[in-house]
Amino acid sequence: MYTHIYLHIPSICELCLGLNLLKTVGVSSLIWLSKAGIISMAQVAVNPDEEVVLGEEVGHVRVITLNQPRRLNVISFEVVELLARLMEKWEKDDDAELILIKVALVHGISMGGGASLMVPMKFSVVTEKTVFATPEASIGFHTDCSFSYILSRLPGHLGEFLGLTGARLNGAELVSAGLATHIVPSEKLPELQSRLLSLNSGDEHAVKSAIEEFSTSVEIDEQSVLNKKAIIDECFAKDSVEEILISFVSDFKNVVFVPCRLLNDTPVSQEAEASKEGNGWIAPFLKGLKRSSPTALRITLQSIREGRKQTLAESMKKEFRITMNILRTVISGDVYEVLGIRAVTIDKDNAPKASLSLSLVHFTQSFLFCLMRMCLQWDPPTLDAVEAEKIEQVFQPFEEDLELNIPTGDEFRWQGKYEDSPYASSK
Repeated sequence: MYTHIYLHIPSICELCLGLNLLKTVGVSSLIWLSKAGIISMAQVAVNPDEEVVLGEEVGHVRVITLNQPRRLNVISFEVVELLARLMEKWEKDDDAELILIKVALVHGISMGGGASLMVPMKFSVVTEKTVFATPEASIGFHTDCSFSYILSRLPGHLGEFLGLTGARLNGAELVSAGLATHIVPSEKLPELQSRLLSLNSGDEHAVKSAIEEFSTSVEIDEQSVLNKKAIIDECFAKDSVEEILISFVSDFKNVVFVPCRLLNDTPVSQEAEASKEGNGWIAPFLKGLKRSSPTALRITLQSIREGRKQTLAESMKKEFRITMNILRTVISGDVYEVLGIRAVTIDKDNAPKASLSLSLVHFTQSFLFCLMRMCLQWDPPTLDAVEAEKIEQVFQPFEEDLELNIPTGDEFRWQGKYEDSPYASSK
């Protein structure tokens, strides 16, 4: 009896049809060992002498190592292709019972689409160094890679909070929220891997017992956002991003000035009186909201809300439409605005390019820093200028032959790139 696990890891510019290349995997157990950064952002220039994905076969155990620590294990087209090749090979291998996915160097960052290599696993082992976030709205994008489905199923309205603010969770918080299964001290990971290899079996109970030999009890900090559930649920249950912002600000202690371009002529643009005590923790999340693309915030909220009523396949099809329409700049070119700032602040060439062929490795590593320093020119610049009718456009289905096909075989495999696809030339 096999356990079927979904893995979905397209990158932003090398979107490879869905849950797509890493389809349902038939192995007894599949484990993520969180040791290094993994971020889904870009096409990268790969050193031809560097093997970006390593695959090993040890008895009944199969081991995948993401091997680009200097690039934070960015999920490029090549990485997706190699992962798919290994998964599909082992899916047909009767001797493959247990798959370990790990990375080559302790770092801990697991953000955006890259985190979809972690969350859906039968077992997800994180450490005290793990950092998770879904910061796509801050770069003019949206929660993709099945995260509109995943976030929508978190307790209360935690999913909306994470998707809109880009808030970070540590390893203990991931386990508490149900996004990971175990936390193991980082220094114990080599021993855990050796123990799992020695099992030479995918027996679920044996694997779980082995992990629990090394795992520690979960204790979240008193100041963790997970302990702010009442306020988060109250604020992020509101119908619109504007109402969420106003509600969130009203909970801020004492007087807070929020120089926010998201709203015009509303209380959030002025000094807000506090209504509850001890809510200074809200300040950094307000800053995150006000730095984000108004269009991306609206899309993200609607996508997560729709995800609650959708199957995984339906959510993925929806996310694919949104991604393609964002890349086509159907209603906004915000994602390209971020890429243009990367060209100015990092390349120093003063030549922003409206092309997702840009090498985003350095941008991936420093985009949060750039957002802190630069004033992004979002279009439109405020929430009230984002028309509801235009938001609906990015959710509309394509013609049948352009819709995402959840793959059941190679016939649905898209071998190309966004720039060469029909989506790039169609409006």
